[in-house]
Amino acid sequence: MEDTFTHFDDQGSAVMVDVSAKEITVREAVAKGSISLSPKAMAAVQGRTVKKGDVLGVARIAGITAAKKTSDLIPLCHQLSFDSCTVDFSLGENSIEAVCSVKLSGKTGAEMEALTGVSVALLTIYDMCKALDRTMVIGEVRLWEKSGGRSGIFRRDGQ
Repeated sequence: MEDTFTHFDDQGSAVMVDVSAKEITVREAVAKGSISLSPKAMAAVQGRTVKKGDVLGVARIAGITAAKKTSDLIPLCHQLSFDSCTVDFSLGENSIEAVCSVKLSGKTGAEMEALTGVSVALLTIYDMCKALDRTMVIGEVRLWEKSGGRSGIFRRDGQ
């Protein structure tokens, strides 16, 4: 793993990393995050009674769209073409965990795309439920696992 910042040139100016010499590899990344909701908002999500519509369905599409648009949002990210992207949800008592998985064949990428996807999915849940609960808290957004490229395999659970 590199110990230097790769997004700066010799003069300290921000630059997009030149990946032309890198080999194309299959790259996969999984990011997770969560949002806590009031019992009233959670019941509305589960019962599909939120006035704005199907919260998790809209959040899923928003997360996938955001992952694909990461290079438009994060200035030094490369534009990438995905092989697949999924956003899934697990419902807790008063929380929702979002998981975004990205797979691509390329010279760079996947983790920023997964992190962007999960973040926007959670923000979409907040947006759709804010009339019911303004105390929601988004948290624990993190890279869960990553594979491909020179840095090899990373798993947050250490396995």
